Amino acid sequence: MRKIILDCDPGHDDAVAILLAAGNPDIELLGLTTVGGNHTIDHVTRNAQQVLTVAGLKDLPVYRGVTRPLLNDVITAEDIHGDTGMEIHGFDLPEPAVPVGEIGAVQWIVDTLMREEPGTVTLVPTGPLTNIALAARLEPRIVSRVREVVLMGGAYGAGNFSPSAEFNIAVDPEAAAIVFGEDWPVVMVGLDLTHQALATPEVQDRFRGLGTASGDFLAALVDAFRANYKDAQGFDNPPVHDPCAVAYVIDPSVVETVSVPVSVELAGTLTRGRTVADLRAFGALGLSALASGVPGEGAAGAAASAADPACNTSVATRLDVDRFWDLVVDAVERLG
Repeated sequence: MRKIILDCDPGHDDAVAILLAAGNPDIELLGLTTVGGNHTIDHVTRNAQQVLTVAGLKDLPVYRGVTRPLLNDVITAEDIHGDTGMEIHGFDLPEPAVPVGEIGAVQWIVDTLMREEPGTVTLVPTGPLTNIALAARLEPRIVSRVREVVLMGGAYGAGNFSPSAEFNIAVDPEAAAIVFGEDWPVVMVGLDLTHQALATPEVQDRFRGLGTASGDFLAALVDAFRANYKDAQGFDNPPVHDPCAVAYVIDPSVVETVSVPVSVELAGTLTRGRTVADLRAFGALGLSALASGVPGEGAAGAAASAADPACNTSVATRLDVDRFWDLVVDAVERLG
């Protein structure tokens, strides 16, 4: 089993990620930590408690993270996630039956990584990277103990917060620069990949067909998410970003990746928060090779051959959509 810490900001898609991680038999979810992003820390922490309560996961620990980014003012995404951060219609969310731990998320992350065997815990941040950056600064020894960091955030193409920057990175780019700059393996599951994970009506029907509280919850959640995404960004079906990172941890063959250097832009007037992926090894085909190339062939194969073995960052490029949704539905069904 892969041990993970899920650092999240629920958030509709974070809720799907939580249930995927909790319900998959190959994942040992050590705990949830929360970080302000989709909404303020109070809202996202309560939302995490409610998701666990719906799924009957009352023994899974939750730890409250920091209240704001390192330097930025607080930024939220109420246009996508509503006034509570996890707006849902037609499903009554219960009062939280899961307590919040007494220590803060950053300290708990450090304590957990120092307690577990080195190389056994994967960090899966699906929100801004403030908690993870602070943990690395608080106790630098954790960096060599982490198996890998698989984060949802960034893009090597267009952003969504701005033309250049993806939301999670733009909320706290200084924290992102710390995380990408540390000497641990980082897999960036960005918009280029997650925009392939669309929650269609057919997916909703699969959730409803489970006949469980968790299935009904996700079906109602997708309805609200779809309406908000349509109004804010014009998507007919909403991309479910965060569970893509969890899916990679469960089965890396579901998410194709390529090793490239990645840096975070901090100073550009128009590009602050951009994740700059060095794609020069792909030559003239550039981004199209990542999006449509066959692994091991053409430009993708050439880039893989030319990759610097010392490079510790990679970006996700293509999703096996059917297998991805099979993983999610199977996990929700197992939760009952």
